[in-house]
Amino acid sequence: MGAGVIKGGGGGSRRRRGRSRAAPMSEINVTPFVDVMLVLLIIFMVAAPLLTVGVPVELPDTAAEALSVDQEEPLTVSVQAGGGLAIQTTEIADDDLIPRLRAIAAERDSQRIFLQADETVAYARVVQVMGALNAAGFTDIGLITDTDGPTFGG
Repeated sequence: MGAGVIKGGGGGSRRRRGRSRAAPMSEINVTPFVDVMLVLLIIFMVAAPLLTVGVPVELPDTAAEALSVDQEEPLTVSVQAGGGLAIQTTEIADDDLIPRLRAIAAERDSQRIFLQADETVAYARVVQVMGALNAAGFTDIGLITDTDGPTFGG
């Protein structure tokens, strides 16, 4: 911001002969400052809503923590190719699944259950088993998969 100059002399059509003396102006001109600030305000008001654009997704709440290294052997429920069930390596009937899991879980520290299913098993069967586990109060369920799956271009 530069200092302005006020020229001395009166108004009208009368000209003075000789040199007029310029006196320095002691006020700061804030008009350019206000103009720049208003332009910046408008830019930020227009740009701020554009920064929050995204795909509307309802994300689940989580308080996930890393698994400890010295954790006990995981409890695994398997859905076999024919649709049969097994806890660890012991085959069981559908009606025996929840009572046995409750008995086993009462003696364990961790309530996590891993569910694995053969790739030929219908999705509906896997979801039925998962729903039965959830309805019985087992909410910490993990799905076991292989890591050599398709990347879908990623």
